[in-house]
Amino acid sequence: MSAQPDHAPVTPYAPAPGAPAELLAQLRADRRADTWVPAFEREWAAALEESRRTFSLAPLYEVVQVWQGRLASAPAVDAFVASGYDDSSFIDMAELRGRRR
Repeated sequence: MSAQPDHAPVTPYAPAPGAPAELLAQLRADRRADTWVPAFEREWAAALEESRRTFSLAPLYEVVQVWQGRLASAPAVDAFVASGYDDSSFIDMAELRGRRR
């Protein structure tokens, strides 16, 4: 029998120290820079305030992780949009919820 716990604690995602600056440079180089850079900066500022208030880096880590995901998925989204796929038959869940009221 081992004295080790049965489960491994979840290690929070911690980006490299330069990750926010690298991410901002990638956002500025993207064709969506006009909208993405201000949005990132707003989210970063809000996360920074939350971090100051809570003494936690988690909000900053989350902003970096979310924006890294957005950048990583952007080519797939662009390819989907360019494919001309007809998504007009999708189910609008918000509309369905509105009908039930």
